[in-house]
Amino acid sequence: MADKIIRVLLVDDHQVVRRGLRTFLEIQEDIEVVGEASDGAEGVARTEELRPDVVLMDVKMPGTDGIEALRRLRQLDNPAKVLIVTSFTEQRTVVPALRAGASGYVYKDVDPDALAGAIRSVHAGHVLLQPEVAGALLAHDDGGGGTGRGSTLTEREREVLGLIADGRSNREIARALVLSEKTVKTHVSNILMKLDLADRTQAALWAVRNGAAG
Repeated sequence: MADKIIRVLLVDDHQVVRRGLRTFLEIQEDIEVVGEASDGAEGVARTEELRPDVVLMDVKMPGTDGIEALRRLRQLDNPAKVLIVTSFTEQRTVVPALRAGASGYVYKDVDPDALAGAIRSVHAGHVLLQPEVAGALLAHDDGGGGTGRGSTLTEREREVLGLIADGRSNREIARALVLSEKTVKTHVSNILMKLDLADRTQAALWAVRNGAAG
């Protein structure tokens, strides 16, 4: 049972916010808050030290903000999934955060049960892309990559890519396409290599930008 516990790190510069998040998350049977940090730099250090499964990361923080912290975690090749916490008025920060390596985002006024669900979702390998983000990605497309690289994908790889963009985990993709998880992992690796992308979050963003999403 212990190996099913999702270990979470809270990174927010407001102690009241961290306390509120901790109070709620600690009543979840499958979630354990393993630590807190008050800014991005401390968040990176604590993530390296504690090796949480999921980091709940605020965007706007003094000093090192959430997006810079994400970039540092990517450089360190840290495997933690990062769930960005943002306000509706900070929506413009969502696209840079996703491109920096976030697995998704939630708004600060999110329903507590929905927050727990989001943590479980990114931990399971899902990418939380909501409709308004797809529009923002198209509006902010930096022109990198384009559809040219997509022509190198096989038909099966395109199917896998579409399911990644839908937020499916490798296990769910395997079930949907009647493949083994090992085969799906191979397809994902080939997709990332052919599209010159770092992870499945970038693959999902690429799919949305280039019309490959389901």
